[in-house]
Amino acid sequence: MKKVIAAINMTLDGFCDHTAVIPDEEIHQHYADLLRTADIALYGRITYQLMEFWRTLLENPTGDKTMDDFAEAMDNTPKLVFSRTLKTLDWKSAKLAEQDLEKEVLTLKQQSGKDVFVCSPSLIVALTKLRLIDEYQLCVHPVIAGSGLPLFKDIRERIVLKLIRTKTFRSGAVILYYEGERGSS
Repeated sequence: MKKVIAAINMTLDGFCDHTAVIPDEEIHQHYADLLRTADIALYGRITYQLMEFWRTLLENPTGDKTMDDFAEAMDNTPKLVFSRTLKTLDWKSAKLAEQDLEKEVLTLKQQSGKDVFVCSPSLIVALTKLRLIDEYQLCVHPVIAGSGLPLFKDIRERIVLKLIRTKTFRSGAVILYYEGERGSS
């Protein structure tokens, strides 16, 4: 049975804004390695379209080994995109979801293989509400953004998580690894 893992970068004040945090080489390498452990990554339309940036680095590498390596890992990782507006995708490693989020995730969880990563704030919130996340990997950057998209927007109930480990980067960013609420999967 696969684990569903929410993996995301955020600011110290809880906002998910890719422009507020600046991942360094160490963080890029961490996420490239993480993507290689995934069977599939789940994206909403907005995050998926942001991630399409990495395709441009495949065509025109930067020369920065960790960024180019991350672009390759992103390209090779199968992606399942949840969108009401996109009708087709042209990234060979991406496909549109055919079922609703809950059904797709329940189906994926029952299969054998590597983990399922959830990489969009909206999907993390939806799957948190459905109690389908087994582990949260929250990379908190030492930045206070002051505004933006809060990660746990619209969560209206108390959810207790268990800290299982941490990882600290030289930049001061820290990944907090939490086990999902008991009985959530």
